[in-house]
Amino acid sequence: MPGIKGPSDYSQEPPRHPSLQINSKVPFNAEPPRSALASSYVTPVDLFYKRNHGPIPLVDDIDRYCVDICGLIRTPKKLYMRDVRMLPKYNVTATLQCAGNRRTAMSKTRKVRGVGWDVSAIGNAVWGGAKLADVLELIGIPKLTCSTQSGGKHVEFVSIDKCKEENGGPYKASIPLSQATNPEADVLLAYEMNEEPLNRDHGYPLRVIVPGVIGARSVKWLDSINIIAEECQGFFMQKDYKMFPPSVDWDNINWSTRRPQMDFPVQSVICSLEDVQSIKPGKVTISGYAVSGGGRGIERVDISIDGGKTWLEASRSQKTGVPYIADHVSSDKWAWVLFEVTVDIPCSTEIVAKAVDSAANVQPENVQDIWNLRGILNTSWHRVQVRAGHSNM
Repeated sequence: MPGIKGPSDYSQEPPRHPSLQINSKVPFNAEPPRSALASSYVTPVDLFYKRNHGPIPLVDDIDRYCVDICGLIRTPKKLYMRDVRMLPKYNVTATLQCAGNRRTAMSKTRKVRGVGWDVSAIGNAVWGGAKLADVLELIGIPKLTCSTQSGGKHVEFVSIDKCKEENGGPYKASIPLSQATNPEADVLLAYEMNEEPLNRDHGYPLRVIVPGVIGARSVKWLDSINIIAEECQGFFMQKDYKMFPPSVDWDNINWSTRRPQMDFPVQSVICSLEDVQSIKPGKVTISGYAVSGGGRGIERVDISIDGGKTWLEASRSQKTGVPYIADHVSSDKWAWVLFEVTVDIPCSTEIVAKAVDSAANVQPENVQDIWNLRGILNTSWHRVQVRAGHSNM
C-alpha cells in the first residue's frame, strides 16, 4: 500500500518499556507488571499490553497513506488521513482486553494453546478519532443501517499486518453493519491514544477501536474496509477466538459449530498482590480492576479473605472526583473500574475477587468449568495466596 509497508523481518521494531514481561519475542507480545495497572485509571501507552502477529508496519509517507473502502456499496472510496481528520473527533475511554488474558492460569488446569498471558493483557485508554458511523455516511450508508441495498451486512477490517496464520496474508476481522453504523456503539477509526498520536505498536497511523469487544476485533494498521454479506472468513474469525466447552479438544473440534467471540464476559483481577505474596500481618490494601463487555457497568466487586467463605464489598472508581455509578451517564460505559478495600489479615490465607456486572452476570467460581482448548476468556474468580510473616511490604 502507498505510504505504509509491512516489513518482512523484525529488524526495525520500535523500542519498548523495559518493565514489560515478554511472552513472545517474535512476534512481540508483552504485558506490564500487574501492579502498574491498578495505579492508573488510564493506562500509560508504554505500559499497555502489546499484541502482535508479525513485524510492526512502517509508515514512509503519511500523505500517501489511505484506506480503501469497497465491497457491496455503490461508490468505493479512498480515505486519506486528512479525510478522517475533517470528520468530528470523538474521545472514547475504552478498555481493550486480549481474549487470552489469564491464559496461563487456565493452562495449569489442562494444557491450552496460545500466548502465555498472565493477568495484564488488558489496558484502558482514551482513544481519539472519527466514528465509523460518520465514515460510512461518506460512502452513502446511513446511520443505523442493518443492510446495504447490495446486501452488505458486515464490515470487514483488513490490516497491513501479515501473519503466518493467514499463510502470509493480512490480519482481518469484522463486525455487524448494524454495530458499525450505530453512533452509540462508539466504534472509532482512531488516530490518537491518550491524547497523543498512535505509536507503531498500537496501530499508527490508523486503527479500529470496537469498545466492549475482545481486542482481536480492534484491527490495527488499517489497510481497507470491506462491506460484505457474511462475516469475515479470516482465520481469527473462523478458526480462533471461539468459546468451546471443556469436552472439546483438538481431536474432535468443529470450528463451524461456534460463532466468533465478540463481547467479553465480566472479569476482575487483584493487581496489588502477586499469585503468592509474603506480607506482614495486619492491614493490607487489596486493589485491582474489574470490567465487563458490551458496555455493561460493574455493579459490585466482592473480596474474600478466607478463600470464598465470606465476602466484603470493595469500593469502585473511574475518574477522580466523580462517584462511580454503573451504567450512569457520568461513567465511562466502555471502561474498567478500579477497586480497592483495606482489610486486616492476621495469618496466611487465600484472597479472592469476583465481580458482578450491571446485568447481574457474575464470574464463575472455578476455572475447570470454563476450560477451553484455546485458553480464552478465563474469567474465573481471581485467587492469590498470602503468606503472613516478615515482609518488606
